[in-house]
Amino acid sequence: MRVPTSFIFLSIFIVSCCMSSVQCEKKKQSEEEVKSQKFPPCAACKIFTNSFKKGLEKTSRGKFEGGDSAWEEDKLGSYSRSEIRLIEIQENLCKDVEHGETQCHSLAEELESQIEEWWFKYQDIHPDIYDYICIKKTERCCPKDHYGPNCTQCPGYPDKICSNNGRCKGAGTRKGNGGCFCDKGYIGDICSECAPEYYESYKDEKTLLCSACHAACDGSCKGAGPKDCEKCATGWYMIEDKGCFDIDECLRSNNCPDNQFCVNKEGSYACLACDKACNGCTGDGPDMCIKCAEGYYKKDNLCINSDLLGRKKQENLARYLTYFGLCVATCIILQRNVYAASFIGLLVAIYISVSEYMIAHSNVQDTTANMDILGPA
Repeated sequence: MRVPTSFIFLSIFIVSCCMSSVQCEKKKQSEEEVKSQKFPPCAACKIFTNSFKKGLEKTSRGKFEGGDSAWEEDKLGSYSRSEIRLIEIQENLCKDVEHGETQCHSLAEELESQIEEWWFKYQDIHPDIYDYICIKKTERCCPKDHYGPNCTQCPGYPDKICSNNGRCKGAGTRKGNGGCFCDKGYIGDICSECAPEYYESYKDEKTLLCSACHAACDGSCKGAGPKDCEKCATGWYMIEDKGCFDIDECLRSNNCPDNQFCVNKEGSYACLACDKACNGCTGDGPDMCIKCAEGYYKKDNLCINSDLLGRKKQENLARYLTYFGLCVATCIILQRNVYAASFIGLLVAIYISVSEYMIAHSNVQDTTANMDILGPA
């Protein structure tokens, strides 16, 4: 039974509409989730006051809408401290907030009286609305480098918080215990010691700098180099009074599978594939083959494919015949029009020069290894 074409198109249309509807619904749900996201009290208060500060910036150059600004300033007072400006800011509060917009609007309603109090009475005493609202009035946050319900000072306050090598847990909020979360390479209650695998590279009364031990070290060290290791890591061996030296795994045994060669690395090794011309090799390139692969033969210590060499000769011959044909055509045109022939000749010369330059600096014509990069034997 043959299905009508119109029925097929109708089915596709219905499926597309359903998929589009599902995607729109998912997008709507995602946007609602972003708006309804909730933050801890201090973070939410900071988001709210940041939105208010953006409103301050947007209205910083505003003025009364009447025609006589000087008269209005004289009778109504300064626009910068006016109720009109405050209303403009409040009308746009939280509209710039993506995450937690709903919570921001709730705070705007809850803190409306405190905002008005700050606006008309305390701007000069507390110029930062965040300090006044979030720290002083609502006690949702603490000053910088203070933590906990009582806004206790962080360890090392004011200029050596966690020895300047970590962060105070709960800093700026009414949460946390004031402990130090140390940066990488530091340990201790106040991050005043170097972690294992790090050494003390600098220290004075105010600063401790810990640097990573060399890769050759297994654990602690006394300095930057492999000679300063107290114990050698895997892939290294210790020489008394000289430190750790790399083990060349490629010399000790054949660790690589067939048709791959070994390359030593610091503390380890890697296996790389032989050239396609090789059946087993000691290094990279067709000149490092132990045996030649099928279809290749040795010539001057290189494994070469005769078909490739023949194809290269044919390509070169075709290229040179093309150049010759262009030159002959230019000469024929020269008999008719000197100027046209000169212009075409210039184009032909540019074409030949560019072509030869690109061929010389590419691998198009290469069938053997570049011996210059191999160094002396």
